[in-house]
Amino acid sequence: MRPSVSSDQASDLSSRVPSVLPVQRGQFYGGSWHQRADAQRLASINPSTGEVLAEVDLASPAEVDAAVASAQAAFRGWAATPPLERARRLRQAAALIRTHAADLALLDAADCGNPVKAMLFDAEIAATQLEYFAGLVLEIKGETIPTGNGSLNYTRREPLGVVARIYPFNHPFMFAAGKIAAPLAAGNTVVIKPPEQAPLSTLRLMELLADVFPPGVLNCVVGGRDVGAQLASHPKVAAVGLIGSVPAGRAVLHAAADTFKRTLLELGGKNAMMIFPDADLERAVDGAVRGMNFTWCGQSCGSTSRLFIHDSLHDAFVDKLVALLAQRHRPGLATHMDTTMGALINRAQYERSLAYIASAQAEGAQLVAGGRHPADPLLEKGFFIEPTVFTGVTPSMRIACEEIFGPVLCVLRWRDQDELFDAVNGLDFGLTASIWTRDLVTAHKAASRVEAGYVWVNDCSSHFIGAPFGGYKQSGQGREESKEELHEFTQIKNVNVSML
Repeated sequence: MRPSVSSDQASDLSSRVPSVLPVQRGQFYGGSWHQRADAQRLASINPSTGEVLAEVDLASPAEVDAAVASAQAAFRGWAATPPLERARRLRQAAALIRTHAADLALLDAADCGNPVKAMLFDAEIAATQLEYFAGLVLEIKGETIPTGNGSLNYTRREPLGVVARIYPFNHPFMFAAGKIAAPLAAGNTVVIKPPEQAPLSTLRLMELLADVFPPGVLNCVVGGRDVGAQLASHPKVAAVGLIGSVPAGRAVLHAAADTFKRTLLELGGKNAMMIFPDADLERAVDGAVRGMNFTWCGQSCGSTSRLFIHDSLHDAFVDKLVALLAQRHRPGLATHMDTTMGALINRAQYERSLAYIASAQAEGAQLVAGGRHPADPLLEKGFFIEPTVFTGVTPSMRIACEEIFGPVLCVLRWRDQDELFDAVNGLDFGLTASIWTRDLVTAHKAASRVEAGYVWVNDCSSHFIGAPFGGYKQSGQGREESKEELHEFTQIKNVNVSML
């Protein structure tokens, strides 16, 4: 179902932001809100304006322990809850999200800088994931195994226990709601940690779902790396799911090692889009613009930020790319319904992206679009950068090797296929890839050669519920958005019954 906005909503929704802020600003665990008078507070900043939206409490180590203890106390009861009852509650959560989708989208737009119209789809995706995993609760099955000795041998899939899920700022609500679905469906209890840069929509989610699940089944603690590290190392947490950078993934693995935790990691990407000589030029240009995820300012692990164009198409392709980009994406206030490209999350990410732009120019790449803060005075105080394109990029340049997580597209020219795949596969990343060709043989051969976990042919950016998403190499471990994610949060028990 496609989310909609009523016709009486104005293009500028900024005046409505105060009405959609969460009332609660503390920690949620054991079915209740907890606030401390002496708590350290964190200011949540609107990236479009630089203004403070709200202040929230940071969880203390004792509060993290209390949240985990609440989840552990609730685990046995939730695991024993009939699967269809768990599914009913997940569907109830999805219905509440759809009812409040417009407000949740506006809250996220104000807090994380992504355009409000696009954030409506984040709410829809989150609701769909809850419904999808609700539909899989009866598929948590074991097998019978023939032994040949007259015994009955079978397996059971059982939940792990307390699951921690940690997620980033680029799609905070979609991750908050969507990533609780699989572990809850499997019978686990959950503690979530929202991004400290954009925690408000998660707190609002907790307000909405406070009465949907039994106390302790769903819990939330707010904080930075220290809170994430405590969850990852906590002896009572059975598994950690992280969406984040490669360094964050390494930190989680180190922290989880002492207790042999299960980990599910969806990490960074420096993803390649490959344009072959026979590609449909117009469609491929459109794909190159879409694949870079300029709507999110390139703040997406799946962005195809390395664009490899065959020499025969290069110049015409770049001309069309720059023209389409100027037509489609211009930075604007995230709370405006007509905005198609928002702001970077904070000043640190803004300055980081500008530093990469400067390094590309110093290394000899040619700037053909963007690269600056927009001139619009309305955007003066926000963390905006124009959509940026560099040509003349070589595989050794920093912008071609490192994940920028900003609106910077690198164009590389190629002639020889072996050299192409050497460059495409030459990094430690391997999340997504996109291949553009009209030849079926070329498509399948390229898909088999590219070292990435999620490959599009003549498409990009699309996710399909039920299709396993995840990376090769240092882009992660495990798979999400599919039955595989459900199984990530179960363990197999073998039972042998002697019939003699």
